Amino acid sequence: METLIDKLLVEQSNLQTPVAQFSKIHNNHETRTDLYNHLIPLERPTKGEQYTFQVELDKCTGCKACLVACHTLNGLDEDEAWRDVGLLEGGDDAPGFQQTVTTACHHCLEPECMHGCPVGAYEKEPDTGIVRHLDDQCIGCEYCILKCPYDAPKYSHKRGIVRKCDMCHQRLTEGEAPACVQACPTEAISIIKINTATLRIQNNFLPGAPTPEITLPTTRYVGRDVPARIQAADQSQLNLQPAHWPLAFMLVLTQIGLGLSIASLFTSTLHAVMGALFFNAGMVAATLHLGQPLKAWRFFLGLKTSWLSREILAFFLLAPIPLLLAALPFLPEFPLKDLVSFASKISLIPLAALAIFTSAMIYHDTRRVLWNLRKTLPNFLLTATAASILFISPNIFVIIILALIALETIFLLPAKKTSWSPHQHSARLRIHPLAHVTFSRLFSAFLTIPVAFVSPWATLPILVISELCSRHLFFTSVQAPKMPGGLN
Repeated sequence: METLIDKLLVEQSNLQTPVAQFSKIHNNHETRTDLYNHLIPLERPTKGEQYTFQVELDKCTGCKACLVACHTLNGLDEDEAWRDVGLLEGGDDAPGFQQTVTTACHHCLEPECMHGCPVGAYEKEPDTGIVRHLDDQCIGCEYCILKCPYDAPKYSHKRGIVRKCDMCHQRLTEGEAPACVQACPTEAISIIKINTATLRIQNNFLPGAPTPEITLPTTRYVGRDVPARIQAADQSQLNLQPAHWPLAFMLVLTQIGLGLSIASLFTSTLHAVMGALFFNAGMVAATLHLGQPLKAWRFFLGLKTSWLSREILAFFLLAPIPLLLAALPFLPEFPLKDLVSFASKISLIPLAALAIFTSAMIYHDTRRVLWNLRKTLPNFLLTATAASILFISPNIFVIIILALIALETIFLLPAKKTSWSPHQHSARLRIHPLAHVTFSRLFSAFLTIPVAFVSPWATLPILVISELCSRHLFFTSVQAPKMPGGLN
């Protein structure tokens, strides 16, 4: 006689779970697109709608099949990934809450990558809402990476440009599901249409992820209640950010060069010559940061929204002045020479201040806490001021150096706090593993004080080294917001 247990065992053996169905389809080599019709909209978005990813959290197992499929179908580089899988953990209840999370570009309503791009290499399709990256427009400045709170754009070293998820828009156009949707064995990922007006009013994004207020991400995470007090598993990992050495050299050399040019207004032509050399060396260093520097002439396309475009314009207007101040004393007399000299001198300080301000705003606009304008602008201005005052008044120079040292010390104070914060994260990085850089910064800054009274010219290279250490800390110790990671 068949018992209840026998019946249940038979029923269990015939269950067609999503994993079982996926395995069967794979083993039978079935590639029909209609198998995934229920995972994508059958009609295109209407006015006020757009496509977006929907992730069912209780179905995501963290298997990374979506990541592999995306990598394979899009022909990504070995170290390139447009989709990531991470882990959330914590909560107030015991045992602790854990949840794997798959994430890619959120195709935001207000994409900061698009707003920050200086050359218009992004577009948001008006009919689908998909945020696409235009590879042929990209100059590889990586500013969109700094602007995106979710770490969606990825830099391709092989191509010298940035690339990112485009929701496999070609496949959607043909009624096919994106690679990640097809590859997920549990059907945790799908494409849906959302009402953008409703999303602007109430954007309930994933707890433990960066705030949605900046870009209004569209991805919907559903299927399981996530505790409000949750955090990314890798939140406290002390991972260094890229050093961006060309940018570090650009910031230090241009600011010191401008300081020397300003000093020449009160001292000698030699300072003007050195200022022009430093400034132009910094400008050359800036081009080394670009993957496609020959396309940078299109910077004017982003003037409306991008602070990087505005910085390029400010430095473009400023660039001739240090050269004129250095060259005019050696040129023979010509009509209007005195007028050109007067115009160069009177415009140097305001244009220099404007250029330094745009440099600070580039980083402030990324909304990374360490790069707040109140911290970044004084640091940049004091660097230029120190270089200009060094040859005018050693006593005032000492005061400026002590102010720089005080700023550097203030950055270290949050390391004593036990609760995590972006400031605490950056301070911990500066104490370890960047202790040697922090020490070099402080030691070289202190060293400039006695040397300044002996020889200002001997002080200058020490100042350069000290400020390079500062910029290295500036870039590598910043806490960069991103989606949850930590699942290896």
